[in-house]
Amino acid sequence: MKGPGRWFTIGLVSAWYASNIGVLLLNKYLLSTYGFRYPIFLTMCHMTACSLLSYVAIVWMKLVPLQVVRSRVQFAKIATLSLVFCASVVGGNVSLRYLPVSFNQAVGATTPFFTAVFAYVMTVKREAWLTYVTLIPVVTGVIIASGGEPSFHLFGFIMCVGATAARALKSVLQGILLSSEGEKLNSMNLLLYMAPVAVLLLLPATLLMERNVVGITIALARDDVKIIWYLLFNSALAYFVNLTNFLVTKHTSALTLQVLGNAKGAVAVVISILIFKNPVSVTGMLGYLLTVIGVVLYSEAKKRSK
Repeated sequence: MKGPGRWFTIGLVSAWYASNIGVLLLNKYLLSTYGFRYPIFLTMCHMTACSLLSYVAIVWMKLVPLQVVRSRVQFAKIATLSLVFCASVVGGNVSLRYLPVSFNQAVGATTPFFTAVFAYVMTVKREAWLTYVTLIPVVTGVIIASGGEPSFHLFGFIMCVGATAARALKSVLQGILLSSEGEKLNSMNLLLYMAPVAVLLLLPATLLMERNVVGITIALARDDVKIIWYLLFNSALAYFVNLTNFLVTKHTSALTLQVLGNAKGAVAVVISILIFKNPVSVTGMLGYLLTVIGVVLYSEAKKRSK
């Protein structure tokens, strides 16, 4: 039994890596290389797929038990999380139009810094001093990487930092808003409720900021039908990122998840450089390495402080 169990876990981790890195690279390809410059619409496609596939997985296939929203207050909290979630995903997709994946991942690795800041400001939760010290290389690494990035773009950088901060804010808010036992939702059920709200939030934003995007997409499809398949596959992949993340969390330890998460960013960077052949500098790579080391030290310090 141990053998099949090990291979199942390896398969899950491989699927987690493939879906995470796949959606990141395909987003970059669509928004930058292919020239589909509609990140809000792309995010809305992702959220639509997450809504439909979450319903299928939970209500029809019963992969996890359905957790019911118990009150309007709880739903309002979920809607707030959905708004922050939207800002994070849209910001990340916008940044991919202007920044290479390698630099996008370097900035994204600073999530622990923003998490620590928001946790301190919003919950007055203080960590051990050593935990804060480990955040110095996290931030210093990104500053070095920014200075050495050949394809640096200020607007793209601002959007990427904003997306990273929003991702950290969502995790802190989730801990605050859904902290009582009666309101806690697992990640699959939370996505089931957040994704439709996200679609409703993104629809007016798409209509206002990316006018006639549906007509443009249909016109593109007449010339190249592959764009429809790209969008469908990309949207389905966005759901499988969440599904595999839930399953990997369930079947591995917290420490394994941390190690795998840190390694995933590095693998994404290497693969993106091989595919997109974006120029990289030694300074940029050293900066990214310093950030990753800082994240590893931060994780270790957090574990020891507990």
